[in-house]
Amino acid sequence: MPEITPMMQQYYKIKEKYHDAILLFRVGDFYETFGEDAKIAARELNIALTTTGRGKGAAKRIPMAGVPFHAVTPYIRQLITKGYKVAVCEQIWDKTHKDVEKREVVRLITPGTVIEDSFLEERISNYLMCVNLVDSKTGIAIVDVSTGEFLLTELDDDISHSSLLNEIDRVKPAEIILPDSLELGLELNTCTISRYDDYYFDYKNAYTTLINHYGVISLDGFGCAELKAGITAAGAVISYLRDTQKRVLSHIKPPKTFFVSDYMVLDSVTVRNLEIFNNIRDGTQRGTLVGVLDKTLTGMGSRLLKKNLQFPLLDTVEIKRREEVVKEFYEDILLRESLKEIFREVYDIERIISRISFGNANGKDLVLLKRSLLQINDLRGLLKKCRAEKIRTILKALRTKDFSEVVDLIERGIIEEPPGTIKEGGVIREGFNAELDELRKIKHEGRRWLAEFEEHEKARTGIKSLKVGYNKVFGYYIEVRKSWAGKVPEAYIRKQTLTEAERYVTEELKDYEAKALSAEERIKELEYELFEQIRKAVGKRAKDIQEAANLVAELDMLLSFAEVAAENGYCCPEVDAGNEIVIREGRHPVVEKEVKEGFVPNDVRLDKNNRLMLITGPNMSGKSTFMRQTALIVLMSQLGSFVPAREAKIGIVDRIFTRVGAYDDLSMGQSSFMVEMSETANILNNATERSLIILDEIGRGTSTLDGVSIAWSVGEYVNTRLKAKTMFATHFYELTELADALESTNCYNVSIKEAGDEIFFVRKVVEGRGSKSYGIQVAKLAGLPEEVIESAKSVLRRLENEVEKEGLKRKAEVETKKEYVVQLHPVVEELKSINLEEISPIEALNKLYKMKKMLMRIQD
Repeated sequence: MPEITPMMQQYYKIKEKYHDAILLFRVGDFYETFGEDAKIAARELNIALTTTGRGKGAAKRIPMAGVPFHAVTPYIRQLITKGYKVAVCEQIWDKTHKDVEKREVVRLITPGTVIEDSFLEERISNYLMCVNLVDSKTGIAIVDVSTGEFLLTELDDDISHSSLLNEIDRVKPAEIILPDSLELGLELNTCTISRYDDYYFDYKNAYTTLINHYGVISLDGFGCAELKAGITAAGAVISYLRDTQKRVLSHIKPPKTFFVSDYMVLDSVTVRNLEIFNNIRDGTQRGTLVGVLDKTLTGMGSRLLKKNLQFPLLDTVEIKRREEVVKEFYEDILLRESLKEIFREVYDIERIISRISFGNANGKDLVLLKRSLLQINDLRGLLKKCRAEKIRTILKALRTKDFSEVVDLIERGIIEEPPGTIKEGGVIREGFNAELDELRKIKHEGRRWLAEFEEHEKARTGIKSLKVGYNKVFGYYIEVRKSWAGKVPEAYIRKQTLTEAERYVTEELKDYEAKALSAEERIKELEYELFEQIRKAVGKRAKDIQEAANLVAELDMLLSFAEVAAENGYCCPEVDAGNEIVIREGRHPVVEKEVKEGFVPNDVRLDKNNRLMLITGPNMSGKSTFMRQTALIVLMSQLGSFVPAREAKIGIVDRIFTRVGAYDDLSMGQSSFMVEMSETANILNNATERSLIILDEIGRGTSTLDGVSIAWSVGEYVNTRLKAKTMFATHFYELTELADALESTNCYNVSIKEAGDEIFFVRKVVEGRGSKSYGIQVAKLAGLPEEVIESAKSVLRRLENEVEKEGLKRKAEVETKKEYVVQLHPVVEELKSINLEEISPIEALNKLYKMKKMLMRIQD
């Protein structure tokens, strides 16, 4: 058994504790990785993989890969981006450890705990989620370490954890913390999963952790005292942050309790189908709703806008307060331009103050904070004349926050263009500290002394090429070319030999070096001490600065809404607690910016007399765009934004559901039809009377008979059982007969102009049933070969003739047998016995199947 060196014994002991992280082990000027960590680091970071024999007579060499300590940040960023955790192990000076340097992990960096600006996307929140189950409740705590945001909620969930999955899809955390013993039975592969000791999820421990962290005697003031599951998740996440960051994170705000029922719910399918954050084509932001709405000028404003898209409002009072602000900005272009000038000079205060509180801010962070706080003074002056209630509330809050002392401290203490590092000096402004000024004077006079010393030595020795220099290895030296070697005084002590010159030192130069280097080191030490004092003093105002940042972010978001409205001709919707959706000349906010020939607006009315809209029309005619634009207008209304329409009246919608298109989910082993049915089932099981449902082609993935049956039953169910406002596009023209069978159901079609065999899309939605599908004409527009088109026409004519002949034959048979019919057909009797108010979609399918078999037996 090979002997393991003391250093490797130390490494294995630390690695055992951080077994699920890449351990960066400080060895001199490098961070080294060993074993499997080294193989991963070499592969992911594209660095050299070597081996080392860390032991006397080691039989097996250990894989090793390292990076320079001064350049480690980008390497850590790469690992974190790829979902790894990184434990940073430093050498700690300790005179009692003589055999081996003392080392300890100073921080565990995980995807959900990063705070460094270079690791984060400026306009996207970086959430850490903690989940725990207590009895029948699911507790969720959500933290953004980079901003201090802390949210807490509790869910009533089912056995499949659908509500939890909805929240994960909505929040999109970078990391999820789960108790060691909790098995959810879910494939959570969209982020890093971290396991944490059950001890920290114990209710008493979690409660104690929270009250100690915030210095309170109870959680009553946070509105979460009754949320037992939520408290266990919140306490555990605070403990996790303390354990991984090796410090108390004082900038984490008190938990804000929220309930899912307070906001509109958009599940992941709807978010994808409406292309709110990412387009379906390539996953980018181009051609999305957020791409249109986000004209914010600050990172924190952009993050708030995205959060509001994830959590649209149900509170009509708050919606109207936002609309009032947007309206005032919309109507005053000079105010908008002045606000834009201010916000362009406001930096990411939210994240800067978090770094200051955390303890890793640099001089530039403080200078940017100072500039931003100065803009808040200008903002207060600009908002004085505004009338909107929300602006007056924001202005009142800003007036209570005087940051003049913070600005003055940074102005006096930090130079305007500080270096990126804070440990090499050059950060503190002259005049801020008397001792520092004196040391700098000594250093400055030292330069003059060196120049005078060099001139004196040249004159004394007669060596014209003599020069005094310095490097980190040999310190100060006198350099003389070898051609002048004969004139070198005996008092010169040789220090280094070069190819063309010799380097010497004198006792006088040695004395100066001792004084100069001592002053240089003391300058660096003192500057760091002074910087820490300034940083801590600013950090004491973290709470006020965070609150100001939130107010600025909200104004930035509302200004963005106003800017988009003015640019695109939007109107202010009337949002109320009613149950109507009325839109005049509505447009799709994204598509209208991409079409060259001009967007055709359309009207929509969904109310108690028109609950189910059956929409027919050929492919490419605009059915899907029409339905999606309605959903997006409703969503935008509940953000407090203006909407793309001439006028709009929106009754609050609790959820938007979409069933659009067909695709295979191969990763889950599901066909397109199975995906379609699963999404439809989700709608039927969760929609309410206040929901808006968008159905685009139900039942296309199976036989025509089955497809029509399913689509018919779904349409019937959403109308009679759910009574939800529904837009249902279909190519099954048989479904238009639902308008005759159901109340509050009407048919619409997208009008088409015909010219011989050619068709032209008018894209106007009109009331009435469509007469033709125009499939062949659309195929021609799509570029199918002419031979295929002509063949299709021929087949169509033949099929139409056969259908017509079959129809005439059946009509004649009916006329012949009419006089002999003396009783109702069994199938008719079966139909009359069905109670449409109570039958479920599955029961309806079973009935149809039974009647079909009955007909086949009669025919046989």
